[in-house]
Formats: sequence, structure tokens, C-alpha cells
Amino acid sequence: MIASFKEAVLHLQRTGSPWRDLPPKLGYWHAVYMRFRRWEGRGVWQRLWKNSQAEPFAGARGLLLDSTTVRASTKLHAATLDENCAVALHLTAGHAHDGRRFEALYESLEVDNVLEFAALDKGYDADRIRERLTLDGIEAVIPPISSRSKKLPYDKELYRSRNRVERFFNKLKQFRRLATRYEKLAETFFAAVCLGAAFLITKNT
Repeated sequence: MIASFKEAVLHLQRTGSPWRDLPPKLGYWHAVYMRFRRWEGRGVWQRLWKNSQAEPFAGARGLLLDSTTVRASTKLHAATLDENCAVALHLTAGHAHDGRRFEALYESLEVDNVLEFAALDKGYDADRIRERLTLDGIEAVIPPISSRSKKLPYDKELYRSRNRVERFFNKLKQFRRLATRYEKLAETFFAAVCLGAAFLITKNT
């Protein structure tokens, strides 16, 4: 029953269909919805995503940070290892500045190895961010903003890897329910994001 329940939930995430339009062969929509919400309340979807990270994290060298807008009202911030594995996720209002959300995203990491670098775009170019990464022994790969009086060097080769976090967002948005945020409640939408992130990890490991 759990397998068919997960299949029903994934169908809804992929198609963006309303809960009531769930095909009967996948279960009664209200029962599926209520179980999804119960698992959400118990943190099951978040644990499923967290538990999927162990294998990819073991050999990771770099961390890639960025954000994407989901509708006008919501922004999803992510730290990933590549285009398949997100290791930190955070929701904010759509107007939130990336650099100001760095600490919340970074501090939610459960790091089991020593990362060597973090690639971020110039929206994260702030002394406090550079200092925090350096304190943890992580090279800050961040292009300097134009207003800096002294241009800081960065590894352009490593910075090219940052496009993989953008590819992660593209993959995640193949779930139509996530791309357009049909869920009204932030908690329910975040649970769906965790499910999508777990699916990408398990599908590609």
C-alpha cells in the first residue's frame, strides 16, 4: 500500500493535477491527501530527502548555492552538490535577497565530510559570507560585485560548476506541481519540494 501511495503522490507532483483528479486506480484522492499531510506533519518527507543524501555527500568536494523564484510570492534557496543532490533547502518570500538568506541555508547543512569549496554568484559577495566559509576551511568561489574597491580573485574553473545548481532547479521544476506552486500552504509545498529532491537523488545514484 505504501508503494502505491508513493506512486499516487509522484503522479500528482509530475502532472500538477488537482488532488481530486487523482486516477481512481492510484487510490481515493482524499485518503492520499490526508496521508500526505500526516507524513508532512511527522516530517517524513524531509527525513526521506535527508536520508537520501548520505552516499552523494561522502565523495563531495564542492557546494553550489543559488535560488529560484516559484511564482511571484515564493523563492526556493538551495545548496547542492551537483544537478541531482540538494543538501539544504529553504523557502522565503519572493523578494528575499539571496545573500541575506545564506546563514539560514548554510547552517542547515548536515556535513559529514570536509568540503573544499563553495561556488556562489555575486549576489552572495559579502565579507561575512567569505569569512564564514574561510573559517570552515572552505574556499569561497564568488565573483566580486562591481562596487568593491579592490577586486578579489576567484577560481573561474571551479565557478563554472555553479551551473549545476541551476540544472538542479530545472530538473525539480519538471514536477509541474512544484514549478507553479499549486499548494497554498508553505509547509505542504516544502514537503512536496523535499519529495522531489529525494526522488532526484535516488533516481541518479
